[in-house]
Amino acid sequence: MRIALDTNVLAYAEGAGDARRCKSAQELVGRLPGADVVLPVQVLGELYNVLTRKAGRSRTVARRAILAWRDSFDLVGTSSEVMLAASDLTVDHGLSIWDAVVLAAAAEGGCRLLLSEDLQEGFTWRGITVTNPFAAKRHSLLEGLLQSR
Repeated sequence: MRIALDTNVLAYAEGAGDARRCKSAQELVGRLPGADVVLPVQVLGELYNVLTRKAGRSRTVARRAILAWRDSFDLVGTSSEVMLAASDLTVDHGLSIWDAVVLAAAAEGGCRLLLSEDLQEGFTWRGITVTNPFAAKRHSLLEGLLQSR
């Protein structure tokens, strides 16, 4: 099962946020099957922004983080098809264009889950379900995947 990660998961894994979520994100990423994890390229750009603007990291440090994530997982770019699907999501479901790009890229990457605390829990579109990995009760697909590891 392929899984996409949203910006907040990476930001917390980089130590940008409260200690509980940072520890949880680091443990989560460490338990996921790396070959099945997908990163929308949009997420890398958003992570750079979070690290430099909100977390106060230097551009050099943020760039190193982006490169490390890029080298760790498969990437899905923002193609014209992804952008068109994202615009459909904004019209049909009221998502912001940036959240929609992440979701559309995850679908393009053949993902079954998108791990994000920003989108509506349980929202399903084109076979991909959004779930908050930091929720008290994890989605059954995520829990099953983690328990099998």
